[in-house]
Amino acid sequence: MAPSGKWRKSSYSGGGDGNNCVEISNLPTIVAIRDSKDPARATITVPVGAFAPFVGALKARATSDFAPF
Repeated sequence: MAPSGKWRKSSYSGGGDGNNCVEISNLPTIVAIRDSKDPARATITVPVGAFAPFVGALKARATSDFAPF
């Protein structure tokens, strides 16, 4: 079941329809993440305290010498 709440797109969604990104919803104890191209599909939820390290790990991966996902 998808969490209810206000969803917002990243400022990095790109031009056009802005569907090349994810949306997040901040809830009291979790942050929910979903694909903006298909919001009815599954969401990922992480505890509020884990969200910043999660994003930091993604940013580090994107700027590292490792192969992309």
